[in-house]
Amino acid sequence: MSKMSDMAMTIEELHRAAAAINEAANWLAEQFSSNEPTPEPTPTEPVLTLEAVRAVLANKSRAGFTVQIRSLLQKYGADKLSGIDPANYKALLADVEGLNDAS
Repeated sequence: MSKMSDMAMTIEELHRAAAAINEAANWLAEQFSSNEPTPEPTPTEPVLTLEAVRAVLANKSRAGFTVQIRSLLQKYGADKLSGIDPANYKALLADVEGLNDAS
């Protein structure tokens, strides 16, 4: 055989091997994708912004809880809302929501 025909046979064998590998990969992908349930997306909590927290505090202040809000701000280490660490917004809001129960 000539080098060209040997090369052509080798190329043809490579194509068949690649097709067989592709079929095997597709079969494996089908097997694993049908057996594993799709994970449920985990709900993420909305990020609390300074403006959102300020709106809640303003409503509570208008409802007559200004002194208690000032006390809560001091509890979290600040005299103003802008001085509160955003990591504490959730806890601050929980405390502020609890002011309804205290009245």
